[in-house]
Amino acid sequence: MSVLVEAGVDAGAIWHYGDPYSEQKALLSGLAGVDLSHRPVFSIAGPDRLSWLNAITTADFKSLAPGLPIDAFVLNPQGHLNHAFAATDDGLSLTCHTEPGQAEALIGWLQKMVFAAKVRISEVLVDSAVAIAPGGTPMVVARDELDATLGDVRAGIWAVEALRIAAGSPRPFLDTDERTIPNELANPEANRLGSAVHLKKGCYPGQEVVARTYNLGRPPRRLTLLHLDGSADELPPVGADVLAAGEVVGRMGTSERHYELGPIGLALLKRQLPLATPLVVAGIAAAQEVLVDPEVGLHFRPPSR
Repeated sequence: MSVLVEAGVDAGAIWHYGDPYSEQKALLSGLAGVDLSHRPVFSIAGPDRLSWLNAITTADFKSLAPGLPIDAFVLNPQGHLNHAFAATDDGLSLTCHTEPGQAEALIGWLQKMVFAAKVRISEVLVDSAVAIAPGGTPMVVARDELDATLGDVRAGIWAVEALRIAAGSPRPFLDTDERTIPNELANPEANRLGSAVHLKKGCYPGQEVVARTYNLGRPPRRLTLLHLDGSADELPPVGADVLAAGEVVGRMGTSERHYELGPIGLALLKRQLPLATPLVVAGIAAAQEVLVDPEVGLHFRPPSR
């Protein structure tokens, strides 16, 4: 029995197959496949595709090897996140996928940025689908190969989201807003700003803001894992205000029920908010777990020897 997501950006995708907690364990163990075919797919071809993308996105496309996946952000001049996509190159073209509802704006922006570059950007490829094969990561396959790729054991969106949130991995346009800069999303354990942001390549739109914040430290907000009060029947909506003593101190992102941690979610909170501060979001009590160090700029600098 499969249950579909009824609302939101994942509407129509399979939420779970009847046992979401067992699906999380199977996915974590590398035993389950996931149907992500609601994510739009497009391609970028042409001899200039990698150098062109290297100049207009946050990622290092110039040294990208065929077969290796990459994530990329498109920032505005103020360093705010405008677009995001994942891609894999096969030596001749890039196959890309992005969040549901974002493809039209992203493709339109890319087409406007071509100028004299020798690149060709497709529209959404209806014959392609995104899937997670057992033990794998998101990949694009031919839609008629989807079932074979997924295998017999499957997990739904609930499982994917619960494990993603527990890992502290933000989802663009749900865990971010129009003011988000990449530095607010950095995972200290990675010792970098994430695979989507390369700190040592040349200039791109918004690079100055990213570099300045990285060098000086202290971004305005920090991504935080929230442990939500399990006595509530509902989970907080995306975009809800996070409150401390009645004052708005942040923005709620995605949330889900984890098989081990219970209800959890991601939020962007004011950087200087004390870590022990009790929080409330949509009437639900919440406690913080650090994902991004409040002194993130200093934290990311390697210790002197």
